[in-house]
Amino acid sequence: MSNRAVLEVIALDEEDAVAAQTGGADRLELVTDMAADGLTPSLAGFAAIRAAVDIPLRVMLRLTDGFAAGDVDSLVGRALELRAAGADEFVLGFLTPDGEPDLVAVERLIAVLDGARWTFHRAIDRAADRDGLRKRLADLPGLDTYLTAGAATGVDDGLATLKAESARAGEPGYEAQILVGGGLRLDHLPGLRAAGLDAFHIGGAARPQGWAAPVSADAVRTWREALDA
Repeated sequence: MSNRAVLEVIALDEEDAVAAQTGGADRLELVTDMAADGLTPSLAGFAAIRAAVDIPLRVMLRLTDGFAAGDVDSLVGRALELRAAGADEFVLGFLTPDGEPDLVAVERLIAVLDGARWTFHRAIDRAADRDGLRKRLADLPGLDTYLTAGAATGVDDGLATLKAESARAGEPGYEAQILVGGGLRLDHLPGLRAAGLDAFHIGGAARPQGWAAPVSADAVRTWREALDA
């Protein structure tokens, strides 16, 4: 069995997607509007990226900035449209105002995803109780990944949490893969890999010229080579 680490890259359009795949990305997270921290892409945007690359795509389900679900009916409608268009992996995650998982919104969405695999994104880093959130979500169908920095402020402050949660892999609530992202740097990788973490998510790190410029295949390749070293 391969021990190759997963490298996921944020893609805004087909140019990003092709560069990320060329550089060695294993999977893409599809979003639009990074000024709002990543919202659901259009159907046309999804279709263009799906036609451009052949690696897995995880499509964001979020219509407003932040971690409140907002208009759940509209979210469900967008999820149904994307599912019908061929999307088969997703990213979502919502909290109530008191930092608890918004199970009503999450369960309504996964009911229409029809068994698709999905990531609970960095809302976990804003949760009132990370362990409690994990245990409450543990039996939801399709959940196979948590995107997390270990702390709301980023990986620098979340290293201890990430390593502790990795050590609990397989326990109730800790079966899903940890996908490390949020202020992740290359110098974090040796310690995280030594702790058993094997999935990593980059956005700005794949764009040396900033978010106004496309993904750099060379930048992605640097991460691929670091993970494979």
